[in-house]
Amino acid sequence: MAHAYTPGLKVVERTVIRKQRILPLKGEVLVEQGMTVKAEDVVAKTDLPGNVYPINVANILGIVPEDIEHSMLVEQGGAVKKDEPIAMTKGFFGLFKSFCNSPADGTIENISKVTGQVLVRGAPLPVSVDAYIDGTVVEVFEDEGVLVETQGAFVQGIFGIGGEACGTIRMVCSSPNEVLDKSSIPDDCRGQVLVGGSLVTSDATKRAIELGAVGIVVGGLADQDLRDFLGYDIGVAITGSEQLGITLVITEGFGEINMATSTFQILKSNEGRRASINGATQIRAGVLRPEVVIPLDSAKDQQTEAEKTSSVGLQVGSEVRVIREPYFGRLGTVTALPPELQKLETESHARVLEVEFDDGSRTILPRANVEMIEH
Repeated sequence: MAHAYTPGLKVVERTVIRKQRILPLKGEVLVEQGMTVKAEDVVAKTDLPGNVYPINVANILGIVPEDIEHSMLVEQGGAVKKDEPIAMTKGFFGLFKSFCNSPADGTIENISKVTGQVLVRGAPLPVSVDAYIDGTVVEVFEDEGVLVETQGAFVQGIFGIGGEACGTIRMVCSSPNEVLDKSSIPDDCRGQVLVGGSLVTSDATKRAIELGAVGIVVGGLADQDLRDFLGYDIGVAITGSEQLGITLVITEGFGEINMATSTFQILKSNEGRRASINGATQIRAGVLRPEVVIPLDSAKDQQTEAEKTSSVGLQVGSEVRVIREPYFGRLGTVTALPPELQKLETESHARVLEVEFDDGSRTILPRANVEMIEH
């Protein structure tokens, strides 16, 4: 049978999840294949080259570039300390000496007799990569990183803010249509991932940060609250590098939109379990969606290879979300997939589908106006 494919979000109760954990430069891998790791375990580390500090020593000392080597107190390749002299003039009869100090700890990388400049390379910057999810190392990439595998619940969102975090799932709203406001944030939420309903307010987000929550997963977020939270208008839709003290995962879209019932139930059924979340979002080439990963507690609960989830495309009965007006954000079920092109109001021709919404109403939409929710 032929299938129609459309962009989709994965919202699955049990599936196999694999994450590559790769260093930005070659370094040292600290784990071996087959090892069990926790999300916070460091699996690889390396040192990034330090910052370069150019110093015009000839100008500072008032000498010609050709004489710079005679004035240097430290040779090329030598170690230096911040504010310690690296060059000095002889002065007159040992008096009136001029000094040039190092701007940072590091090494002398280059001494130029042409420009009179010295380059100081700052101390290396240590970088480590953690496992991000509780799981098993299934592959090791020599000097680069690892592939970590786990099985559990996997929920993708529409939009997110903030990078990777790990905490315990806690429901703070009783239904998917409940607003998560300041009064809903519990005092003892430190280290937790809070799950709301249809909307999170700016005040609620700020209180969650103050109390030490690591993340919030909720259906919607108002534009104005996003601006208040960030302090600026977000332009290019690439997020994840924000350092705001919390990670937000928005599952449905902007505005007050009920969280999908299936999403809410998956999160609710996993309350009390550890979850790894990432708000990184990219909507252009190489689409990257925010996510919540909830590994299963023990090996006895793990799925077999035969139970892995696979996508079969859009079919009658598929659950979809409308991603364009006038039905933006509404959830429904596909009731028909006419194979022939149909004429739209714009007088263009496109493939369409029939959707039945939760209230029983039906409408015809271009297939490009929906995204499938994969279970």
